[in-house]
Amino acid sequence: MPKKILDEIDHQVLDILIENTRTPYTDIAQKLLISAGTVHVRVKKMEELGLIQGSSLILNYDKLGYSFVAYVGVLLNKTNRINSVVERLVEIPNVTNVHISTGKFDLFCKLRAKNTSHAKKIIFKLDAINGVERTETMISLEESFNDKNRLMHQLFNTM
Repeated sequence: MPKKILDEIDHQVLDILIENTRTPYTDIAQKLLISAGTVHVRVKKMEELGLIQGSSLILNYDKLGYSFVAYVGVLLNKTNRINSVVERLVEIPNVTNVHISTGKFDLFCKLRAKNTSHAKKIIFKLDAINGVERTETMISLEESFNDKNRLMHQLFNTM
C-alpha cells in the first residue's frame, strides 16, 4: 500500500468519525469548511480502499443488566476441532468474542452475563461442546479502559 494514500482532509474526516461514527456528514462538512458531498466522497473512497468498514454501536451493558464479564480459555481435545467448536460458540449469544490462540489454550473467549449464576450456566454450555477438553475462567473485576480510538488515530495518521 502506498505510504500516503490519505491527505489532510481525509485525516480530519477520520478524526471526527473515530470520535463519533454517527456524526452527520453535514456537521463534518461545516466543521471542516467543505461540502457534505466532499465528505461523502472521501468516506466512500476510504470504504472502497477497505480502510474503513461500516460503523459500530456501543452498548452500555451495565444498564442492560449484563455487567458480569468473564474470559474463558478453552482447551480442545484435538486442535482439528477448532472450526466445529467455534461454530458452536457462535450459537451462544453471551459469548461476544472468540480468538484462536497459542499458548495454554486453543481458544480464548469473552462472555457477558447478568451475574455469577448466569455465567455458570453459560460456562457449562461451553464445557458441554463436543471437542472441548476443559475450560478455565477468569472473572473481570473492572474494565480499566477500552479505547481503540488511540490506535486508530495513530494508524491513520501514519498513512
